[in-house]
Amino acid sequence: MSEQHPYRPTIPPVPDSVPRPLWSVMIPTYNCAEYLRQTLASVLAQDPGPDVMQIAVVDDHSTLDDPAAVVEELGRGRVEFYRQPHNVGLVKNFQTTLELSRGKLIHQLHGDDLVRDGFYQKMQRVFIDNPEIGAAFCRHIVMDEHSHWQHISVLEHEKSGVLPNSWLDLIAGFQRIQTPSIVVRREVYEKLGGFDHRLTMSEDWEMWVRIAANYPIGYEVEPLAIYRKRSNSISNINNKNGKHFEQISKAVNIFLAYLPKEKADKLYKQTMQNCAFHALEIADEMLAEGDMHSTINLIREALKCSRSFRVVRSAGRIILLNGTVWLWQRGRTAVDSQSSKSKETTGALTNSNSCKE
Repeated sequence: MSEQHPYRPTIPPVPDSVPRPLWSVMIPTYNCAEYLRQTLASVLAQDPGPDVMQIAVVDDHSTLDDPAAVVEELGRGRVEFYRQPHNVGLVKNFQTTLELSRGKLIHQLHGDDLVRDGFYQKMQRVFIDNPEIGAAFCRHIVMDEHSHWQHISVLEHEKSGVLPNSWLDLIAGFQRIQTPSIVVRREVYEKLGGFDHRLTMSEDWEMWVRIAANYPIGYEVEPLAIYRKRSNSISNINNKNGKHFEQISKAVNIFLAYLPKEKADKLYKQTMQNCAFHALEIADEMLAEGDMHSTINLIREALKCSRSFRVVRSAGRIILLNGTVWLWQRGRTAVDSQSSKSKETTGALTNSNSCKE
């Protein structure tokens, strides 16, 4: 059991009297019932039965849809459902999934993400073959809100198995794991505690670094999980307004304390520069969409993360090159609009004069 920590809630062990399945598939949801159908279907298609797998949906008091109806329709009594008495927020809802879990292996699967055939069988094999690991993850596929695949995550290692100790530097340098792709032993959460209360975002990154700093990590090369990016998701909204990057900075300062000081000092600048480039990448996308307000917010957050020469140069490129193109396009739009209005006015005057005759 974990020691008391001021910012990490304790995850108590499952009582001896409670039956323990191997798996707990815990599905946090909030206003995403339209996607929950696909999520549950992907799990139920691989269901080994209640003695082996707990399946539970934990809803953060959704107001725009009815996840309970979806669970009843698809689960038919097989899927547990818990509804928060009021909206508690993303991190607290994730925390509740850990507290309600009974299995030895916990898989948190967001209510709009999916698993591919073979996920549970192959991830279980990684744990069987490598009993020393505390967690294991696989490659993941990113898809959009219409279920179109966009890209696949990088290959962390040439073959499945235990990642080298040096991988800790990589996960501390950049967020490489999406939640639906990782499975964690429950006893690890019991020892290390739950999600850090100081974070409202990037809580997952902090957790993965915390685990990697204390346990070997397993890896499956096959992409068996699918992460969905939605334009109206909380994460995407906070990416645009820059709030996510404030939380990223806080998370980095928290988890670098888990590393030896010399290594942490060396990694800090590189990690923050990586975060800055991530912000600039999104800023570029926002500018291409004509969203100048979000672009400025993101450039500001990027420069808060790092003011290295490379970051400043990249920010300048967005402002000078892409910004010039954006202004030119706006100018052309204004000219075309004015031209259209002039033609409409001329036409109206012509018609008016004709009517007088």
